[in-house]
Amino acid sequence: MDCAEEIGILREALSEVVTPDELSFDVLAGIMEVPSRIATERVVAAVASTGMHAQPIGAGGPPPATWWETHGRSVLAALSGAGVALGFALHASLSSLSEAIGSEGLAEGGHVVPWPAITAYGLAVIAGLLLVLPKAWRSLLSFRPDMNLLMTLAVAGAIGLGEWFEAATVSFLFALSLALEAWSVGRARRAVEKLLALAPPKVRVRRGDELVEVDPATVAVGTAFNVRPGERFGLDGVVVEGSTEVDQAPITGESRLVLKEPGSEVFAGTINGNGSVEVKATKTASDTTLAQIVRMVGEARKDRSGSEQWVERFARVYTPIVFALAAAVWIGPPLLFDASWSEWFYRALVLLVIGCPCALVIATPVAVVSGLAAAARNGVLVKGGRFLEVPATIKVVALDKTGTLTEGHPRVVEVIPHDDHTSEQLLVAAAAVEQHSDHPLARAIVTHAREQGIEIPAVEGVTIIPGKGALGTVDGQEYWLGSHRWLEERGQEEPGVHEVLEEHASASRSVVVVGRDDHVCGFITLADTVRADAKASVTALKAAGVVGVSMLTGDNAETAKAVAAEVGITDVRAELLPADKVEAVVALEQEYGPVAMIGDGVNDAPALARASIGVAMGAMGTDVAVETADVALMTDDLSKLAWLIVHSRRTLAVIHQNTVFALAIKVVFVVLTFVGLASLWAAIAADMGASLLVVFNALRLLKDRAEPAGAE
Repeated sequence: MDCAEEIGILREALSEVVTPDELSFDVLAGIMEVPSRIATERVVAAVASTGMHAQPIGAGGPPPATWWETHGRSVLAALSGAGVALGFALHASLSSLSEAIGSEGLAEGGHVVPWPAITAYGLAVIAGLLLVLPKAWRSLLSFRPDMNLLMTLAVAGAIGLGEWFEAATVSFLFALSLALEAWSVGRARRAVEKLLALAPPKVRVRRGDELVEVDPATVAVGTAFNVRPGERFGLDGVVVEGSTEVDQAPITGESRLVLKEPGSEVFAGTINGNGSVEVKATKTASDTTLAQIVRMVGEARKDRSGSEQWVERFARVYTPIVFALAAAVWIGPPLLFDASWSEWFYRALVLLVIGCPCALVIATPVAVVSGLAAAARNGVLVKGGRFLEVPATIKVVALDKTGTLTEGHPRVVEVIPHDDHTSEQLLVAAAAVEQHSDHPLARAIVTHAREQGIEIPAVEGVTIIPGKGALGTVDGQEYWLGSHRWLEERGQEEPGVHEVLEEHASASRSVVVVGRDDHVCGFITLADTVRADAKASVTALKAAGVVGVSMLTGDNAETAKAVAAEVGITDVRAELLPADKVEAVVALEQEYGPVAMIGDGVNDAPALARASIGVAMGAMGTDVAVETADVALMTDDLSKLAWLIVHSRRTLAVIHQNTVFALAIKVVFVVLTFVGLASLWAAIAADMGASLLVVFNALRLLKDRAEPAGAE
């Protein structure tokens, strides 16, 4: 497909084979999808009736392009240009320069062009229209006028008038515009396709004592593989040995290196730093985060935005109107005012050329794909073109609390030593006993101890008491760790301790008591802490023009208000069940307008689906939330939401700029045509320039970069 206008042609050609609504098009990739029940032969034959050629896509994806498919347009454009230059040189040398470039003989039937120049011009016309003529012929036979027929008639008309230079120049410029358009549009396509090249073709798996390089597609979940410094990770997994810093920018958009230690998650396509690590695969090659991004972006490109649908409908009726108007221009003035037939025929040809809608039609999908690619680069996965436009209209943002505004897992808030113990002694004992436990509180204590630089000693005789705590011997001393209830059951609660523990509990903190048989050593309080970027992200949303920010949570009101006050949210709706969150979203929509819902859990899925646009925390969110949402924040970075709103508005602005500019150019040249100031070559040059300008304007979106929350 050379131009998105041809979607309408294909829909009509296939209307007897399949209903138009069942067809799916990816214009920039040149892919059309039809239901599997339709015989391939019927589809290929129907497409052939339009002058285009269809080739089935195999299981491995589209077949590789041939040399001619890749370079044919450029070669023909170069040959056409050479023909124009040679013809002009021969024309000027055998006649005169003014004769070669002038149009004085138009009304008298054209110029007298020497046959050597005609030969060169003819070669330029053939090379320029070689790929266009079959489509134009099919368009004529099927009474479906398109841009190819517009150009062919314009060139044929110019030749009929003896305007060989005009005909050759139009052919060359049209061929050049198609070649440049294909190249510039390809830039946006390649920006997405580069994702495919992020994962290495081989991974180094451990087979006994040896490391063997194999295809990632053959690696099963649970298989250990090795990644050396500077290499890319071939699969998603968890580090089991070694530590390193990883560049996650290709997947998450994070600008800083991220420390990876045993237990840390890594993604396929990210770049290892200076450490060699052993990783256990947690997903197959087809199910990695990278594969999902590629798959979702591919699906997103097929999901047309509202702007694309409008342009497609517009183009469907626009071209026939241009033909009718050109016919009126050709016939009207000579019949009504006895004007020159040849002069107004020439003006009708100019109108046909400038009427080509390709600049208008191609600019919108390029802007959408550029916007999707820029979002993916920044760790924001938008699942469709229409979802890229919605954030621009958002008036209120509703956020879940746990896992969205907060980290979603406990962290140590305070270490409170007791009975002459120090904080370090307390952490050493607690981390030693908990170091082999998978309990969230245990993991939080061990992580905090390591962050404090504490060397965790070995532990002996660890015993887990279900529902109460654990026992273990550290450096010859037996310690117990447990809940307030176990402290009471052991009869070791000292005066005043009860009030302290209840005070922390009322602040929504979990308390781990550390003690020995004869006394209490101290307490470690833990809580789900507010994300470091939450407050700055809420501020950024308000700065982006969002008129309301609300918290929707199933947690108790006291805890919800405390978190809301910390991040700057005044509208708090707590103790909500999933159905209550849906009702809250509906109420906000009725009060303010379009609502964005951000969440991470299964209980958020109904509200994510009901909101104008659902945004999931992609890194830590549940599969249900990510699948239900329209947008996934791959790094769980809330600041990306404000960026997405601004990016969406910029994308819409680019689409509107392109639409207005493309139409304005055509209006100007229509006026110039009627007053006799427009020529064929100027019209095609203007149309080509308009196509390239709107495409390059759209490609500017690829440069959009998200800044961390709070960055200047």
